[in-house]
Amino acid sequence: MAGIITDRQGRILLAKRADHQHQGGKWEFPGGKIEANEEPKQALCRELHEELSIKVLPDACHLFRQVQFDYPDKQVNLKFYLIKQFFGMPAGMEGQPLQWVAKEQALEFELPKANKPVMDALFANWPT
Repeated sequence: MAGIITDRQGRILLAKRADHQHQGGKWEFPGGKIEANEEPKQALCRELHEELSIKVLPDACHLFRQVQFDYPDKQVNLKFYLIKQFFGMPAGMEGQPLQWVAKEQALEFELPKANKPVMDALFANWPT
């Protein structure tokens, strides 16, 4: 699952994947995996705290899109949650670069193919 985190200026936060990861070097909506006995929103809040050092409450996570995508080497099933409220200043706690992106800039960032339909849907509904 991933968080589409927006700020007061209507920008979204993107994180760059490490080169050694699947789809490495591309920009994505931050997030992670669900651990055993976790609900999706709880897992997303935990992941965003671990990866970005921000606090997100489960009630602030609103399902935006669910995407199933087949890469040649992997199949993914992702839930993307829109997050308009969080506490703290995002920082790349795992060394990943972060970038606040306005709609005009978004096309400059290479995203994993599974993220592309989500970005297209965001453009259709901008500002979020």
